[in-house]
Amino acid sequence: MNLRNVLGVGIILIASAFTANAQNKILDKPWIKENTPTRRVVPYTQVREADVMWHRRVWRQIDLREKINHPLYYPIIPIEDRKSLYQVIKDAIQEGTITAYSDEDDEFTVSLTKAEATERMGYKDIQVQYDDYGDPIEGSADTIIEPYTSEDIVAYRLKEDWFFDRERSIMDVRIIGICPIRNEYDRETEAFKGAVEMYWIYFPEARYVFANYDVFNRQNDAERRTFDDIFWKRMFSSYVFKRSNVYDRNNRGYLRGIDLLLEADKIKGDIFNMEHDLWHF
Repeated sequence: MNLRNVLGVGIILIASAFTANAQNKILDKPWIKENTPTRRVVPYTQVREADVMWHRRVWRQIDLREKINHPLYYPIIPIEDRKSLYQVIKDAIQEGTITAYSDEDDEFTVSLTKAEATERMGYKDIQVQYDDYGDPIEGSADTIIEPYTSEDIVAYRLKEDWFFDRERSIMDVRIIGICPIRNEYDRETEAFKGAVEMYWIYFPEARYVFANYDVFNRQNDAERRTFDDIFWKRMFSSYVFKRSNVYDRNNRGYLRGIDLLLEADKIKGDIFNMEHDLWHF
């Protein structure tokens, strides 16, 4: 058998393998899903600095315990056509399609490598092997990274800019960054140690990933929204915990409980009143 015949047989075998895999793939719907996987991001409108009449930067928090925010939290375990927002971000970081930035600040100054980001997405656990008498084997200690799951994520923080564009005569908003938040516990006593920022994601970059993943719609399964739609249409509940100020401090530094929420409503009202005053004749 010459080389040409050998190559021909090899191509036939490879083609047969692909055909078998395609035949074994079960179609879980009466139609082939093709809209969301190939969806393109709607680009932002170009804004000139000269057209920005008013601008305010705010930071807000999305509490995943609120029912309206559950589409960002569930499913805990990925299923065939849906993932949680954290799972989408995690997979994209490990694939290299999204860059994670250090939580030392929210200005995207220090980018993390895949290894550094993976380390932040889990906790270190020391596993020790024991002999038949229950004594630890010397030199058997091994440090592994136990990954955090979607269940561990309790909130997301957004960094966004509100501005009035006189060219279009509208108050507009652009999300600049998003940061997953988890609760930190003592591994021995299980005592709560506080909420921890994992890393920051540059939102305009992440939109290209968010636009290709469905989010559950309570009213109609056929009209699936994507994560990009959720943020674009502001279909979430949140509260403002910081706005740009001369001290660069957030509201948690001097407010607690209901006072924190009241201050958040006040900031929200200030933005609304500014837009209203610009249209007042």
